[in-house]
This record gives sequence, C-alpha cells and structure tokens, in this order.
Amino acid sequence: MMKSVSSSLILVTLILNGIVFATSVVDSPGKFSPSERDWKNADKLLKKMSVEEKVGQLIQIGVNARFANRDGSFYKELERQVVENKIGGIIFFGAPMYETSILINRMQAEAKLPLLMALDAETGVGMRFADATNFPWAMAVAATGEPDFARRIGVITGREARAMGFQHVYAPVLDVNNNAANPVINVRSFSEDPQEVAKFGTAFIEGVQSEKAIATAKHFPGHGDTDVDSHRGLPIIDHSLASLEKTELVPFRAAIKDGVASVMIAHIALPEIDDEIVKPLKNYRGGDAEVGAEIVEQKAYIPATLSKKVQTDLLRNDMGFKGLIVTDAMSMSGLTLYFEQGEAGVRAFLAGSDLLEKPSDPDAMIAGLLAAVLSGRIPQTRLDESVRRILAWKSAVGLFKDRITNIDAMDKIISGPESLALTDEVATRAITLVRNDASALPLDRSKKIVVLGLSNGFDGPETMASFAGTLRSNGVRSQVFYLQENSLPEQAQAARLAAADADIIVVGLYGRVRSGAKNSVGVPENGAAILRELLANGKQVVGISFGNPYVLSSFPDMKTYVVAYGDMASLQRAAARSILGLQPVTGRLPISLPGSYSRGTGIQVPAK
Repeated sequence: MMKSVSSSLILVTLILNGIVFATSVVDSPGKFSPSERDWKNADKLLKKMSVEEKVGQLIQIGVNARFANRDGSFYKELERQVVENKIGGIIFFGAPMYETSILINRMQAEAKLPLLMALDAETGVGMRFADATNFPWAMAVAATGEPDFARRIGVITGREARAMGFQHVYAPVLDVNNNAANPVINVRSFSEDPQEVAKFGTAFIEGVQSEKAIATAKHFPGHGDTDVDSHRGLPIIDHSLASLEKTELVPFRAAIKDGVASVMIAHIALPEIDDEIVKPLKNYRGGDAEVGAEIVEQKAYIPATLSKKVQTDLLRNDMGFKGLIVTDAMSMSGLTLYFEQGEAGVRAFLAGSDLLEKPSDPDAMIAGLLAAVLSGRIPQTRLDESVRRILAWKSAVGLFKDRITNIDAMDKIISGPESLALTDEVATRAITLVRNDASALPLDRSKKIVVLGLSNGFDGPETMASFAGTLRSNGVRSQVFYLQENSLPEQAQAARLAAADADIIVVGLYGRVRSGAKNSVGVPENGAAILRELLANGKQVVGISFGNPYVLSSFPDMKTYVVAYGDMASLQRAAARSILGLQPVTGRLPISLPGSYSRGTGIQVPAK
C-alpha cells in the first residue's frame, strides 16, 4: 500500500511541475552523465523554484536509520528537514538494512523534489550494513594485481546500493598512500603508486557507474601524505602544485578523463596553493572528535573545502571537471575547529562545492546560505549553477521517473552467491607473505599453538571469530586469547603465561583504521608488551596484520609476517588457510614498508 500511495504522490508532483522527466543514457561504460534532456528538464524546473528550495538542494544531512514511529521525535525531525528545510539529500550510516530502505522510501514520499541518497561504500554496501556484501579494503584489492577485481566490486557495489535506494556512492578513495604514518587512509588506498591508484580507481568507477549510480573520487586533492586525521584536526600538506601533479593529482586526472560523476573535497590545507591563514575558534563546539583533540595553536591555512583556488581554479578550470563537487563531512574537526557551520557552508559553496555533506547543524548552515543569497554575497547565478547540476544528475539516475525502492527485491539482489564468491576470490588472492625467515609456514599443527588477537577496537573476541574458527575447523588445536585496550590485567596475564608456554604463537594484529579515534592503526600496549617479550625471548611468532600493514615497523624482530589488509571475514578465512598451506599465497605489497620491504614484495607459495 505504501508503495502505490507514494507513487501517486510523485505523479502529482510531476504534473504540478508540468515537466516530464526521462532517465539519461549511458554513452559508454564509465561515461555515465546527464543527457541533453536531463539538462533541459533541470532548466525548466529551476525556473519554478524558490530561493529556499534552491538552497535546500545543497544540503545533505547525515542519518543513522532505525525503526521510527511516525509520531516520534526522530522521525519528526527528519521529516522537518525534508519538508520545511527542503534538503536535497541524505547520507546514511550504519543501521539495519530494511529499516534504512523503508525510511528512505518514507522521506522520498515526503519530499517535493526527490532526494539524492548517499552512502559511504568503499568496501561495498557492507561497509555500513552488516548483511550486505563487505569486500576487502582497496589495498587488498590492489595486492591481487588485478584491476578487473575493482571493476567487478564496483558493479556489485552500485547494484546493491541502488537496490537499497542509494544513488550516490562515496567511493573510491583515490588518495595515494605515500605516508606510512597516515592514521586515516592507510588500507583505504589502493597503493602508494599514483598510476596503480589510477588504474584500480578508474576500474571501480566504471563498475559503479555501469549500474547508473554516481561514483565519487575522494579525497581531492589527496589525503595520502598526511599524519593527521581530518576527523580530529586539520592536516597541512606543504606540497607545490608541481609536486601534486606528479603524485596526488594523477589518479584524479585519470578519473575525470574517464568520466567520474562526482569528486569529494578533503579538509586539508595546502599553503602552496592557498595560503590564507585561519585561526581556531575560541569556543570550539565539537565535531567528529573529542573536545580538545588535535587543537594546536599553530599557523593553519584555509581547508581545501573552503578554497576557491583548489575547487574552482584547479579542479573545475584547470582539470576540467564538470560533475558534482561534494564536501567531506562538514562536521569533521578539520573544519569545525576553525569555522562555525553557517560561515563554513557559505565559504564552501562560494569555493565551488555543489553538495554540502553532513553539517553538524543543518539549520545554521541553511540560515547562513539564505542570508548570503539575500545579501548578494552568493550571486543568484552561482546558486542556479549548482542547483541545475544537482537536478540534472537526479534526473540522470532516474529519480524523477521513480524515486521509490522496491523493498521486495532487495533479498534477490544483495549478498547473492556471485557477490560472496567474488569476496572470497579477492581475499584469497590478496594475502601477502612478506617474511618467512624462520620457515614457520605452513604451520605445524602438531606443535603447541596459542592464537593471540591484539585489537585497537572495542568489539570483543568475535572480531577474530572467522580466523580462529577457520584454524579450528582445519585441525588446529589451540588456546585463543584476545586483548583490546580495556581488557583486564588478569586477561593480559593469562595470555602472557599461555604464550610463554607455547611452541608457536600466531598473533592477529588488528590495528585497523578507525576514523576519528586516537588509536587508529595501532595496537594496544597491553598486547604489544607481550608480543615484544615473546620476540625478545626468541619464541616462534607468526604475525598477521588484519589492518595496518606498516605495523611490522613496531615489531621489526618478527621473523614471520603476513599481511591480510583488513579484518573482513573473507580475509580472516583466507589468512588462516594460507598459513596452513591450504591455498596458494600470491599477493604482493602495493606499498613499501619503509626500511624493510619495497612495493611488489610477496613470497609466492603454492598450496601444500
């Protein structure tokens, strides 16, 4: 019943607007863009819109969906943003799948103009939704050496996103991870080599856009060479334009040439490009970090998200990008440390952005934008330029034809056998053996084995369930321990004693990328201390990185080292099979481990 009622509402809207919208055509694979008719329809609709409606189109609020009674405060506030503030879209984060898609349909039915629904999906839709397909991280995909894996992952990502009601995919990451100390990009990047990033990134984009979903190249102009997480502070990249052209901009130029539909701007400062000085707010009201995190009284420069020199001069004019420019989340501390939301929205828009993602205070941002339009600070022509582009892309993805998601079809599309098989295939090919100096692999199952997981998360022993379970199901009898930062001293002591008495200790290093967290990509000291003791005492240790591949630098005496690039269940299963000799090991490092191993390293081992 809901579907038919909602469809009727959409039909009435179209008749009142007096415009018939058509879907766009795909000119060729990877060249997905609005058709001539999409642009004409956008022009017609633009003429009928009020200033309030136009400003609303620029705003994309962030939501964690859940079951919501229609008279409850959560639903009413979301409804207010859609109906009264006339927002243009929503980005959804982790939540149950069906509740999310139902809420998407509810809001699409409430909106006068269809909403552009977005999703962070760097590892597929499963990055945010537990029951959808969660592919290995980009660096694992590059470790296979096969760009076609990236294209196939992109196809499934676009297909599953559309099946849930999303049209805008915030992926791939085109940052070149050429800084081993980077706390926020790391395995989210394909490689430290710009050409490899371009090759795998454009393949992913082609896959996503073949499903008529909007792919997003991020984080322009490149977040790879930073040692500050922009969720917690403002990274400063002191590179010249010539230097950027050799490295950071290479993948973005390739993506633009191949027709990427949108580009996301990073909260990073580039003083060689734009040296406008900014100062921290006296009364910091918080963002995507704790109060006080990374606030340093130092000379800082305007973030790229607010820089016309970066967005308009470089990205639009020099690089020729004609698609949608979207900001990174406007709630991130790299921005909120320096600007209130109203002013941040105005400056980002004047710099060249079309979509302002996830403001921490949508009302303040909308008020600031409206005041700037009415005062003439934002010219009407500039406003119309972005709104026209947004409307044309909404038409291109078919939102004016049908904005309602067929929930009954979701379980026929998402997490199907093809998707799961591809996940396992990529994981199998990605596992990389970097060091086997002690000839500890394949694992001798007759020895006394302890399996120890060291995690920078707070999600409990289930984190390593896939790894430990695969070992157990293949005949490994072992004691299993798991330590995280808040583990009790008694737990750490039990792990220490068991490991000291073992012949072989298999250590899962779950130092994962955790955006906005202080201990991103590291391992907790309680477990690290035990590992150092074991290595100092000459114990046979098999280390497996289920996250940060650079963690070997913290334990240089580890004689056996395997890189799995992530904690996805598929990677954990593949890692377990690899150390047992049950599958060939064929992965190669897409990055170098400074002072140890060069890019391309990978000991090739046939199955036993």
